[in-house]
Amino acid sequence: MQSSLIGKIEKAKRYAQETERITFTEFSVKFRGEHDNYTTEFRNGKWHCSCHFFSSWGLCSHTIAMEKVLGNMLPSEALTTQYGTSP
Repeated sequence: MQSSLIGKIEKAKRYAQETERITFTEFSVKFRGEHDNYTTEFRNGKWHCSCHFFSSWGLCSHTIAMEKVLGNMLPSEALTTQYGTSP
């Protein structure tokens, strides 16, 4: 294996452990809930989810779970609940 590629692989391993280097600006996921499948998104600085609870409350178990999973990789405006990681 070329030495330059080995260096890139080692750098990638380090970056993967330093999640504070990563900030999501937009994403969309399919979320398999207990009752149905939902589309959960972060776009234009706001959460969106196709579940019924989100349409009434502006947050739901799916968006809260994404906050917990992604933690410090989310911009501060994505941390809408006490369950999110502080910026």
